[in-house]
Amino acid sequence: MRKSTTNRPVTILLTALAPVSWGTTYAVTTEFLPPDRPLFTGMMRALPAGLVLLGLARVLPRGVWWGKAAVLGALNIGAFFPLLFLSAYRLPGGLAAVVGSVGPLLVVGLSAVLLGQRPTARSVLTGLVAAFGVSLVVLRAAGALDVIGVVAAFASAASMSAGTVLTKRWGRPDGVGPLALAAWQLTAGGLLIAPLAFLVEGAPPALDGHAVGGYLYLALANTAVSYWLWFRGIGRLTATQVTFLGPLSPLTAAVVGWAALGQTLTPVQLTGMALAFGATVAGQLAVRPAARPPIGPAGRVHRTAPTDLVLPTPRR
Repeated sequence: MRKSTTNRPVTILLTALAPVSWGTTYAVTTEFLPPDRPLFTGMMRALPAGLVLLGLARVLPRGVWWGKAAVLGALNIGAFFPLLFLSAYRLPGGLAAVVGSVGPLLVVGLSAVLLGQRPTARSVLTGLVAAFGVSLVVLRAAGALDVIGVVAAFASAASMSAGTVLTKRWGRPDGVGPLALAAWQLTAGGLLIAPLAFLVEGAPPALDGHAVGGYLYLALANTAVSYWLWFRGIGRLTATQVTFLGPLSPLTAAVVGWAALGQTLTPVQLTGMALAFGATVAGQLAVRPAARPPIGPAGRVHRTAPTDLVLPTPRR
């Protein structure tokens, strides 16, 4: 137990690299990739990454895990990406990121139902502060709200939150590591997005060298490595701790926009960044309620260690 406590800060830092990487997605997409191809981009992020990790893991699901991998892949990737992109294209200046920032609060509620973790006033307050901080960073004055966009943004946050909590509840089969778990979900999600991309957007666009490089970055560093770290973190931290790392994504996007794209940061945005980062830190320091261990195949308990949002559009 002492070893687990000692390694927890390292686990948090490694898991935090995932949302930090996702915060670079908007800059890469706008600067290197073909415009108006969100579904194709989602497929190119998920499916190649899943196949690469599957080749490295060399482990396929067995028994009930074929169904569980499909469900988790749909929630964390297959449904999440299209809903996220739909909201990003229909909502004005960063509002999708604000709606999506309710994710920590959704995870707190779902953890109470599925993991038996009672919500605390501190976790709820921290979630509210995180959402308020993100709103100060990304929200811009714009036109009327789009109902479909708002519903899609909330549904994308709910999908990823449910996938995070279910990943924690189900754990992993005996002898299966986070690399294989990430491979299963990315492959399943990519296969779900692929037919939708071709039906809605048609044939793939012509790709130049910049686009190829951008897609390689998104598939490998931004998706394969990041989701492996994310699912590794879910296995070793509480679901609430993991989801409170999410605000690092819009904060990273703001910094990248300032450093690489020449965007300015106002005093209000800097205040929001401080609030969101403070909430992220507080989410890691919160008291962790005891969670019941996930149930593995044949009723065996699989024990683990204690337990895109971007500017102006969230793209993980």
